[in-house]
Amino acid sequence: MAIACGLARPVLAQDRMPAISPENYNDAQKKSAAEFLAERGYPVRGPFLPLMRSPEIMLRAASMGEFLRYKTTLPPRLSEMVILITAREWTQQYEWVAHRELAIKGGLRPEIADAIADGRRPDGMHDDEEAVYDLSVEIHRTKRVSDATYRKAVARFGEQGVVEVLGINGYYTFLAMTLNAARTPLPPGVAEPLKRFPD
Repeated sequence: MAIACGLARPVLAQDRMPAISPENYNDAQKKSAAEFLAERGYPVRGPFLPLMRSPEIMLRAASMGEFLRYKTTLPPRLSEMVILITAREWTQQYEWVAHRELAIKGGLRPEIADAIADGRRPDGMHDDEEAVYDLSVEIHRTKRVSDATYRKAVARFGEQGVVEVLGINGYYTFLAMTLNAARTPLPPGVAEPLKRFPD
């Protein structure tokens, strides 16, 4: 038992894929980093740091993320809610820290974010929030969507909106998988906001 405890703590804290120093970039990484900077207006950071091991994936992921963050038919209140649900389902601390305040600024009520963090169905959701919540939670937990949930989502958002909700879930699942596998740490001094889920 002592050996298991002794091994667990340092391993969990270890960043498996820390940032590659730009002076150590290969030619493909230099090209991708320059394109990322031109598109985003800031250097490679956050979830894109581990992805720099495959610079073509990093660039394509950044482009998809640009659309899913800023150009979908969903208002920020709902798109950021989907990101929080995904972060919760994957216990992805970095995603949660990066997006909780964006969700609140986008109009999501703090008590809804708090319920999601706790793994509870939020009370008092608007109809569109319920549709997003049900679609997102079902696809994460059951790997499929019931007819009733699907009909409700299509009635509220149309087929395009449903594809975009699923796209946000899928994209942030991809990032969560990468960040969790890489053990990408939170910024210094930031405590993990999410408990392991489910317990």
